[in-house]
Amino acid sequence: MSHSDSESAYFNNYPPPKALPKHESLAKSFIEYHVEADRRLVLVTSGGTTVPLENQTVRFIDNFSAGTRGATSAEYFLEQGYAVIFLHRQFSLLPYSRHYSHSTNCFLDFMDEGPPNDSNNSGHGPIVVRNEYQTEMRDVLRKYKYAKQNNRLLLIPYTTVSEYLFELRMLAKCMKPLGPNALFYLAAAVSDFFIPRDRMAEHKIQSSEIPPEFSNEEAVGSDDIYTGGFERKQPTSSKKLVINLDPVPKFLHQLVDGWSPEGSMIVSFKLETDPNLLVYKAQTALQRYAHHLVVGNLLSTRKWEVVFVTPEAPYERWIRVPKSRRSKSISGDEDQVGLAEAAKRQSEHPAVAATDAEEPPQDGDGHFGSREGTEIESLIIPELVKLHSKMIDKFHQQ
Repeated sequence: MSHSDSESAYFNNYPPPKALPKHESLAKSFIEYHVEADRRLVLVTSGGTTVPLENQTVRFIDNFSAGTRGATSAEYFLEQGYAVIFLHRQFSLLPYSRHYSHSTNCFLDFMDEGPPNDSNNSGHGPIVVRNEYQTEMRDVLRKYKYAKQNNRLLLIPYTTVSEYLFELRMLAKCMKPLGPNALFYLAAAVSDFFIPRDRMAEHKIQSSEIPPEFSNEEAVGSDDIYTGGFERKQPTSSKKLVINLDPVPKFLHQLVDGWSPEGSMIVSFKLETDPNLLVYKAQTALQRYAHHLVVGNLLSTRKWEVVFVTPEAPYERWIRVPKSRRSKSISGDEDQVGLAEAAKRQSEHPAVAATDAEEPPQDGDGHFGSREGTEIESLIIPELVKLHSKMIDKFHQQ
């Protein structure tokens, strides 16, 4: 099946999201405003995607992503003068509010009640930000207000993988007037597998037997339902749910060859857990989808290091937060910093020891999150902007 046939088959299998026409209208107006201003615009995708198990969804499969990379990157793109369309998983982290919405403290811990205002005799004081958070919150608030008041930030939510793909296709096509000023920063964790809608259970999958009078040919457990049913391992054992998933079609080819504006830059991410595979998988993704940059990151070190893999020299470049400025991470493992680079070096030069992976000097203060160290996005985005500028210059010279 060709890429175009695969696209038609997938999108014809699902109804468009109900909010798609509204989002398209908002996007067109936003994009037109920035085309007239000759401003660069980036589409940042962020957060995970769900895979429903039923048409009337109660249960679904989810994947790992709180949207930290996307929300943080959006702030640094705004600082670089870009307008941002933020396509995000509903209820995941958002630019600016992320500093407080997903804090380990309840957001109410940032506030106090001031002294009562005697003029109204209510006995109630105004709600105020606690003194120790005033400076940081003022800085975040001003940046957020500037972005909103100057029409620099558009938020568009999705939940399921099919909603994400509908929105991505729509936004990419709407961005065509931007030409090389368009940038795609695909940081969302998109599900690799799904259940086609025509093979999905209509109602909630039952966890126990139901009487025959409530059953019908479309009921879960009948022989016709491909999505799975219940099987017994042994007569005395409990039942298990067996689900068959299909691979989500890879529309990244379509994004490059059909949906996106001519001359635009496309950046995707590759997350791995095995240091030995990271660079190889990033290089494979780059070749397969013809993107301009694949950012590889290891699950255990993603907050401290990434690798830029490009089709042009130097082909592979590591970006790291210096050790003295690394944030603390419960899920991270600082001992693995440099292992993926060392594994790549050893595969090319077996005599090179694993400890030879050096930490290059980096610029940038990462003022956001300064209490917890430098955010690696403060290093990623300026370097990415330089690459985008080179692409724009090259496009105009043709």
